[in-house]
Amino acid sequence: MEFIPLEIDNYARAHTSVESDLLKKIYRDTQADILMPRMVSGHLQGRFLSMISKMIQPSAILEIGTFTGYSAICLAEGLRPGGRIVTIDNNEELENRVRGYFEEAKLGDAIEYLIGDATQLIPTISTEFDLVFIDADKENYSLYYDLVFDKVRVGGFIIADNVLWSGKVVQSKLDKDTRAVAAFNQKAKDDERVLCMLLPLRDGLMLIQKLKN
Repeated sequence: MEFIPLEIDNYARAHTSVESDLLKKIYRDTQADILMPRMVSGHLQGRFLSMISKMIQPSAILEIGTFTGYSAICLAEGLRPGGRIVTIDNNEELENRVRGYFEEAKLGDAIEYLIGDATQLIPTISTEFDLVFIDADKENYSLYYDLVFDKVRVGGFIIADNVLWSGKVVQSKLDKDTRAVAAFNQKAKDDERVLCMLLPLRDGLMLIQKLKN
C-alpha cells in the first residue's frame, strides 16, 4: 500500500489532526495481537472517515466489516444526536474485544454490532442509511453494493475500502479477489445513478454519492 514516498506519507500524518487516545490504543493492540493487522484503518484513513461523517452528519450508518472497531468509532464521531451505526462482522473471536472498545468509547447505545454473514443480515435491515462503509471480503463487494443501494437515501454516500488492492488492479494478470475489486470499481463508474471518485488514499477509497434510485 506504499503508493507515495514514506517521507510524504509521514508529512501527511504529521499535518493531520490527531486521533483519540482510544483509537491509538486500538491501533496498537491490533498491530500487536491480531492476525492481518493491516486491515485496521489507521490514522489518515480514520481521520478521513471521521471528517466525511461529520460533513454528512448522518443519522444512520451501516458498516460492513467491523474488524477491531477502529473505523466504526471514527464513523460514529459524525453521528447526529440520537444517531445509530449498524456494523457487521463474521469474526466471533473478536467480539468481546470490540464490544469492550465500543463501551470504552461510550458508544454502546449508538452502535448495533452484529455477528454473522452480511449477505444474509443486510436484507433483514429496514433502516434507511445516510452513509455505508464497505470493508469486508472483496469477492462480495458488488453484491454488497446491490444489497445496500436501495437502503441508502438519495443524496447519501457509499464508501468502499481497498479498491486499489495493493496496486494489483492495474496488473495484467488478476487473481480472483483483484478481479472482484476491479469489477466493483467498474460497476460504480458505470452506474448512472451515482457520482463516484476513486481516491488513492492508503489502499484506495471509492467515494460514491447516490443521486437517484
